[in-house]
Amino acid sequence: MSGGMGDGKQHAVRLAMPATIESKDAVTPEEFGSSGQPFTTNRVDAQGNNTQFYYAFRPAGKLFFNIGSNTYVCSASLIKPGVVATAAHCVANFGQSQFYSNWMFVPAYSNGTAPYGVWSAASATVMTSYYNGTDSCAVRGIVCQDDVAVLTLRPQGGTYAGNSAGWYGYGWNGYGFNGSAQALVDQLGYPVALDGGLLMQRNDSQGYVASSFSNNTIIGSLMTGGSSGGPWLVNLGIAPGLSGISFGNAAGRNVVVGVTSWGYSDASVKQEGASPFTSGNIVPLVGAACGATPGAC
Repeated sequence: MSGGMGDGKQHAVRLAMPATIESKDAVTPEEFGSSGQPFTTNRVDAQGNNTQFYYAFRPAGKLFFNIGSNTYVCSASLIKPGVVATAAHCVANFGQSQFYSNWMFVPAYSNGTAPYGVWSAASATVMTSYYNGTDSCAVRGIVCQDDVAVLTLRPQGGTYAGNSAGWYGYGWNGYGFNGSAQALVDQLGYPVALDGGLLMQRNDSQGYVASSFSNNTIIGSLMTGGSSGGPWLVNLGIAPGLSGISFGNAAGRNVVVGVTSWGYSDASVKQEGASPFTSGNIVPLVGAACGATPGAC
């Protein structure tokens, strides 16, 4: 499914910092670490030029939500004008049949500002297997097959966040991966340990599918708690015009193929994993969201 750039019109507001800023992650991932898997992590912002305000970065953003009276943070991204993809553990408590509450998505969040507004979620959808705890997990509740969720946003003035910020495409069942189950993955998110979680970060690493980890994709990464739910994309960026040459296979731009799920508590390892998008999770999740709210899609 392809994405859209949006019209780029900003609706900036200044945000107050939440009372509590912490990660819901049970493990904090986190150059290359002891895993030996190379990666590069840097700010998206190009030395004050607000690169995150431009496509193809602005569909990614910061996600605030409540567990009881406490505020937590994750990352997320638009995959339809009014549908956001994130990690299931940013939405529900694994195996406890419990949803969290008050999700607020801020596309292109930057140092306390919301250039494309603040958008509340009307509904959240996770796989039943994650909700009731029957999902296939290499590590129960952490390294799972379906740590994937979607949020349907409430419209504002008849429009959705993606109409201005744009949205990503999404692929499943190994889109962008070669015959050796490898792909160059671009990871976006707001890890709390990097710039206090105030700036969007980008991580680039070759990912591989680990069958012993519930078929999760694993990358080298400096990201930490707060990056959960952030998009893992193939072919991030604006395609060049070609002359006398053609694109390779699976050349669709800005395609989300997973979301940050977990990392190692040993900070020296510097790896993170993602439940992959499959025809068994992201397809029915988006189908349910779009079926219930067609205008968001």
